[in-house]
Amino acid sequence: MMVTESKTPNEFDVVVIGGGPGGYVAAIRAAQLQLRTALVERENLGGICLNWGCIPTKALLHTADTLRRISHADALGITVGEPTVDFTKVMARSRQVSQRLNRGVAHLLKKAGVTVFMGSAQLAGQGVIELTDAQGAKQSIKAKNTLIATGARARELPMLPFDGKRVWGYRDALSAKQVPATLAVIGAGAIGMEFASFYAALGSKVTVIEAAPRALPAGDEDVSAFVQAAMAKEGIRFMTDARLVDAKVGANGVELQVEQGAAKHQLDADCVLVAIGLVGNTEGFGLDKTRVAVDRGCIQTGDWGQTAEPGVFAIGDVAGAPMLAHKASHEGIECVEHIAGQRSGKQSHALIPACVYSHPQSASVGLTEALARASGAKVRVGKFPLEGNGKAIAIDEAAGFIKTVFDDATGELLGAHLVGPEATELIHGFVLAGTLEATEAELMETVFPHPTLSESMHEAVLAAYGRAIHI
Repeated sequence: MMVTESKTPNEFDVVVIGGGPGGYVAAIRAAQLQLRTALVERENLGGICLNWGCIPTKALLHTADTLRRISHADALGITVGEPTVDFTKVMARSRQVSQRLNRGVAHLLKKAGVTVFMGSAQLAGQGVIELTDAQGAKQSIKAKNTLIATGARARELPMLPFDGKRVWGYRDALSAKQVPATLAVIGAGAIGMEFASFYAALGSKVTVIEAAPRALPAGDEDVSAFVQAAMAKEGIRFMTDARLVDAKVGANGVELQVEQGAAKHQLDADCVLVAIGLVGNTEGFGLDKTRVAVDRGCIQTGDWGQTAEPGVFAIGDVAGAPMLAHKASHEGIECVEHIAGQRSGKQSHALIPACVYSHPQSASVGLTEALARASGAKVRVGKFPLEGNGKAIAIDEAAGFIKTVFDDATGELLGAHLVGPEATELIHGFVLAGTLEATEAELMETVFPHPTLSESMHEAVLAAYGRAIHI
């Protein structure tokens, strides 16, 4: 363990810039390692994920799921009246959830002994960081190591700049005053699909416009097709292989011109959510005065988050894809453990699961079937439908499947893809298997409890080798 030398109050072993899930976790771990640690946050502890992303969206989607269950209660023998939605209360609850967790992060940082500065940071060279608080007061601190964890923001379309009224980014979708009668969503990635799912459940007529040939284009093709078909059955319209060529924002809505091959369409919507990806927050804090390299909106890093500037590291969204909170937290821990001398050599990158919380849920880890085949490996694919799972039938959630992709020569689990109830809670089983380098033999010998949804994971492994029992 590294022991810090005596320092003045404004000198630190590690200064973390950004208090999101990458930054605050890194700061706490650094303090645990007895590194004198400070964290600088300009807006809200917990960052975008806790305040305007992962957490509040899941609060909203829980509302949508509850509404959906009530609407289908008759199938379970429960008769209820027509539910009504207090949208103001729905939005207020999502903010309350975020505020509660924001206070929790502040408590954890204080408990760990991290010095927190609320304000903006400027890199001034030679480890000096100039701070400016909300009132304009300035001070300087000194960092032996600087960890940049400034996250990312929504990418704008030049023809549809965010205005918070008719043209939304994800923050606007989380603070809307009413449910729009019609909503166009530009982009069918995780953010677009989750908001499409939420607003459709609350009554919006939603159209999703995606330039790729399918929704969730980064995911496994079977999962993408299933999710798109399921959401279409709930009334969501999909326009794939579609290109937005023009947009006009008016007082009462937005007029979109969309091309699909030779076909041209006009689409009118009360509001438009632009969800075409994220861009790293690399501007405004002095990177131009350093040797840090930025490419296409992201800081370029080597092993352990090291940038081209000695003593300056970057982790999380600002360091590039996948832009996921859990990836940022993991990178932050590895980075400060490297700074403390606990990790060295070439970094081995962890398996990072991806989750989409729309209805239906989907989750994945590793290679898609297409990428596995493209790698040249001979693969074995197992697929098990949830309609063969007793628990899924019992809870009236039998739509979906589990898919596994194995290397035929070695038995290595190359990828796993889930769609259906609790997919995001189940995926960790395959992540753990991959991390432990389990082969199909160990997974087949693992006893899964009955009756559970997780039994389908076992069956999907068995199916890859022609041994599935319940299909």
